[in-house]
Amino acid sequence: MNKQIFAPLISSDAGFSPLALRIPIGIIFMAHGAQKLFGAFGGYGLEGTGQWMASIGLEPGYLMALMAGSAEFFGGLFILLGLLTRPAAAVLTLTMIVAIASVHLANGLFMANNGYEFGLALLAASVSLLLSGSGNISVDRLLSKKLA
Repeated sequence: MNKQIFAPLISSDAGFSPLALRIPIGIIFMAHGAQKLFGAFGGYGLEGTGQWMASIGLEPGYLMALMAGSAEFFGGLFILLGLLTRPAAAVLTLTMIVAIASVHLANGLFMANNGYEFGLALLAASVSLLLSGSGNISVDRLLSKKLA
């Protein structure tokens, strides 16, 4: 693998701070992805989520549910492990922008009205990890040492 391409994706001089974001954000994204993909935690699974996405104009609904659920579940897992944190955070950033714009923005800020405040917090955490990388305690750090 070309070190010049791969190294910037996994490098991070952020110390230990990203770990404080990676653990809860990874768990939250994985749980939301599991709802969409597997119907876990009271979710509707791919069929139900796909039907809902189609009903709000995100077509084809099943594919959109698969993409959003996969981004959240696998992106969350990668964030939790600190594996390819920057690419995972980039995908999750895009996922949250779509969720905010297509579902929550018209409802205002507050979660009580299905607003965008929670999505905005997840967006901010994703952008932060995109910029900082995974930090010291991560699979990315181990891979970086092997590339050096």
